[in-house]
Amino acid sequence: MAVAKDEELGSQSIPKLFLRLGVPGVAAQFINMLYNIVDRVYIGNIADEGSIALTGVGVCFPIIMIVSAFAAFAGMGGAPLASIQLGRGNREEAERILGNSVSLVLLLSVSLTVLFQIFKEPVLYAFGASANSISYAMDYISIYLWGTLFVQIALGLNTYISAQGNATMAMLSVLIGAVLNIALDPIFIFALNMGVKGAALATIISQAASALWVLLFLCSKRSVIRIRREKLRLHSQLVKRIAALGMAPFIMQSTESLVQITLNTGLQRYGNDLYVGSMTILLSIMQLFTMPTQGFTQGVQPVFSYNYGAGKYDRVYQCFKNLLRIVLTFTVLACGFTMLFPGLLVRLFSSDTQLVNLATEKLPIFIAGVWIFGAQMACQTFFVGLGQAKTSMFIALLRKILLLIPLALALPLFMGVDGIYWAEPIADTTAALVTVCIWLARHKKLLSPQQKEPEKTAPPETQEKV
Repeated sequence: MAVAKDEELGSQSIPKLFLRLGVPGVAAQFINMLYNIVDRVYIGNIADEGSIALTGVGVCFPIIMIVSAFAAFAGMGGAPLASIQLGRGNREEAERILGNSVSLVLLLSVSLTVLFQIFKEPVLYAFGASANSISYAMDYISIYLWGTLFVQIALGLNTYISAQGNATMAMLSVLIGAVLNIALDPIFIFALNMGVKGAALATIISQAASALWVLLFLCSKRSVIRIRREKLRLHSQLVKRIAALGMAPFIMQSTESLVQITLNTGLQRYGNDLYVGSMTILLSIMQLFTMPTQGFTQGVQPVFSYNYGAGKYDRVYQCFKNLLRIVLTFTVLACGFTMLFPGLLVRLFSSDTQLVNLATEKLPIFIAGVWIFGAQMACQTFFVGLGQAKTSMFIALLRKILLLIPLALALPLFMGVDGIYWAEPIADTTAALVTVCIWLARHKKLLSPQQKEPEKTAPPETQEKV
């Protein structure tokens, strides 16, 4: 008798599971990154106006990250809980969690679209737009926001495909959109002469294709857990649990926008548009290395959740050791490569000599803390996978809110514009070391057979409906 994919999470060897789930997770994250990276490469090479257009689109990314963060809030907040329920053999409860996430995604999409469409111009100025770049920023974000629903479904609900151990199908949902985006970008941007508007249109059409794929799968018999109409009604206790665990990934992604606001406004104050453009390139290169790491950790996270729910704590510990070894090796090598060849990567994004020279000079500083990023991601995955909402939230707040933003505000007072670039590696290294210390202090208690079982969801009939 064949073993269901979700049941294999508790029985198949860990190296095989990591290969089966982690590699597609890396591919999915890398492909998903192409949505923005490809846009930036094409936009940066628009004749005569590429540099200022790239700067304009760069100030839109805080809004884009906020939209993505709410998708993570609903999806990544619920998916680990669904995996834990699958580990306990409770598929009905896993479907109830999925249904509540679907309803949250729909409500959040409508709210975000209306809110940002009304206030987009003052928000863009607050995010670092200037008189020169605002028209490009407005052109891009005005179109992109109409695809908010597609982004929320494609990113938020795709986590539920991974949660049941079907990482390859989750990767394909991202691949469909990315391939379409790469194909449409040059057509809309250059052939139809739409510029940044074309880049935004290509992106939302691509996300719509991904969203359709996700919905079709989660409503089909191929899915272990399915979207069912009767499970869409919101229940307050479930929403609270999804929100509690979803706050960590939400903070990690939404604070990217707050970080970029701080960096952009600081660079505009102590520098000019050229410095803001350099940060767009540096953050893009940072994503080339951090997002594959995040993709791998997200891909294997269901292994943690399923085995924790099944009470197989030895397997959870073995998962962590394997994960730490893999991601830390990757981030150390990635950091070393970038230090040695900064100009090679920078030139992918622009042909402007001034911009290339500035970004090449600052990249080795900005990337210096990436080497230890793998340790933080491994520990973060451990706590999220085990449903430890409070610890996950603190770790999410630590790097950006408690360290990076204050450093980015304070260091320029003493170091000038260079202080903004130095804030990143100092925050990265400090946050990773603190996170490892928290893991050392807590992991034995969490994996002890005598430890208290995570709070269970109240039975459906006792839950307060929203």
